Amino acid sequence: MPETSRRGLLFGATALSAGALLTACTSNEPKSAQPAGNSQPAADDKPGKPVTIGFAGPQADHGWLNAINVNAKSRAEKYSEVTLEITEGSNDTAAQIGQVKTLINKKVDVLVILPADGKALTQVGLEAMKAGIPVVNLDRIFASPQAYRCWVGGDNYGMGLNAGHYIGEQLKDKADAKVVELAGIDNLELTKQRSQGFKDALKNYPNIKLVARQAAEFTVESGQAKMAQLLQAQKQFDALWNHDDDQGVGALRAIQQAGRDEFIMVGGAGAKSAMDAIKADNSVLKATVLYPPTMAASAIDLARALGQGKGIGGLSEMEIPTSLTLYSAVVTKDNIDQYLPTGFN
Repeated sequence: MPETSRRGLLFGATALSAGALLTACTSNEPKSAQPAGNSQPAADDKPGKPVTIGFAGPQADHGWLNAINVNAKSRAEKYSEVTLEITEGSNDTAAQIGQVKTLINKKVDVLVILPADGKALTQVGLEAMKAGIPVVNLDRIFASPQAYRCWVGGDNYGMGLNAGHYIGEQLKDKADAKVVELAGIDNLELTKQRSQGFKDALKNYPNIKLVARQAAEFTVESGQAKMAQLLQAQKQFDALWNHDDDQGVGALRAIQQAGRDEFIMVGGAGAKSAMDAIKADNSVLKATVLYPPTMAASAIDLARALGQGKGIGGLSEMEIPTSLTLYSAVVTKDNIDQYLPTGFN
């Protein structure tokens, strides 16, 4: 997303292995015709041609962004032939542009970029592509498709949609059910998308009404303050959707302080603290809708495949797709053990 906030914020819920996903090529140039399911090698876990991947992301000032860096580093370390050139990260667009230019000048083989501001970083993405360096654009999308070879990112609308369907199914038999929403930063497109998805899902449940919505700021402090306001204004409701698990820590504090437990709570993103609470099943928090940072590991898989001239196993296509929108799974106590390893601090 083109926002300057901390995220534009799944190959499903976990990063797909290179072997499972990564059949074809490094450029947009057409190759000679080959039949579908061709014998061209797909990337796998065996060491291949040495590849230097440049990684540039924004400042890790939030748990999710820090986990993006951790996932990228740990995935690169899995491959003995991969060298990762990682920048310090900055929320200042000029500084990040400078960092990407440095990587271009180093002539890295592939670039993975999670821009602080997708629109502002578009030009440097174009510069890299013109220099013959394929760009994997991570999550916050550039303004031009010419600025990247492949985009990998989450589904903000899908987060809201899946949160709404989960809540709807829990309350479908309750007459005049009331729901409240603790959103993120309202001027961000990602927040608008999450809210729209949630609203659209609830249209399937005529017995449910969204009675209140409050925007927070993706921080523990804002979550606590804004949730306290919601609780004071709404004396009774049946479900809460909170867009972000970090601000959800504060929301849970306000809920506990108010002694309220008549409703269920659904979080967003997939923080370990939220998953631990879901597993313990000792609070109102019953589910979280994923936006996991394992997407960074998948971006490294794709960058490695591009650098080696390999592609995606299991698909008939000769080329790596130009875009991959990842799925926002709903994590509950029933499937928590499957997703717990993806939780971030």
